Amino acid sequence: MKAAGQGLIALLTDFGTRDWYVATLKGVILSRCPQARFVDITHEVPPQDVLAGAFTLAAACPWFPPGTTFLAIVDPGVGTSRALIAARAHGRYFVGPDNGLLALSLQQANHPQLIRLTKHRYWLTALSQTFHGRDILAPVAAHLAAGGAIARLGEPMVRLAPLALPPLRRERKRLRGAIVHIDTFGNAITNVRPAALPPQPRDVVFRYQQRKVRMVSSYADGRPNELIALVGSLGFVELAIRNGSAARTLHAKRGDSVEVVV
Repeated sequence: MKAAGQGLIALLTDFGTRDWYVATLKGVILSRCPQARFVDITHEVPPQDVLAGAFTLAAACPWFPPGTTFLAIVDPGVGTSRALIAARAHGRYFVGPDNGLLALSLQQANHPQLIRLTKHRYWLTALSQTFHGRDILAPVAAHLAAGGAIARLGEPMVRLAPLALPPLRRERKRLRGAIVHIDTFGNAITNVRPAALPPQPRDVVFRYQQRKVRMVSSYADGRPNELIALVGSLGFVELAIRNGSAARTLHAKRGDSVEVVV
């Protein structure tokens, strides 16, 4: 039986939409898979920002139907020896560079199928050293969207390159974490997961910029202009201001330290 998402390609890049890059990807795919349908997750990942791309892809991909192919390109190492990969997990396919971009999306999968792309016959004939997205990744995505076998694309791999997240450090009754992503609304997403916290939110105190931050269940629980902490939809604790921007109000930036008293 054909999967609901077969032929559907979800695109995520740092290409923007001013230039021809995204259209070129779609043109290559349609040349090899004319029935392809596209969803643009975003093309506004900050240039070369693998971490931001990884968070965005991980937030979006669980909501697509089985059979969907995700083509993700944020590739500051283009032209180097870094691997290009295809993966199958949860009935979906992922194509991109092996630089951590796919790591968050695949980390919950049990034994994902990982393939290093080595079979040149599935690529374009002429290769550029600056646009592997067009010459290698797009035709591979077209092959998968058309129902082609992933195993034909190359050699099996054991593990992916990890995403470069800062470590969460435990010091007695304190956890020290960091802001790892800031979304469009100005919510500051940290590397703290709920599993590291006590079961009762009232037992948790966050500190950021010498501020004591109350742990709540939803944005609506925040008082006007109050900085709050809550578990966001991606499964990490984030700092937010109800109907406002925590990042803009506090000049928050990625890498800022947060402290949790447990």
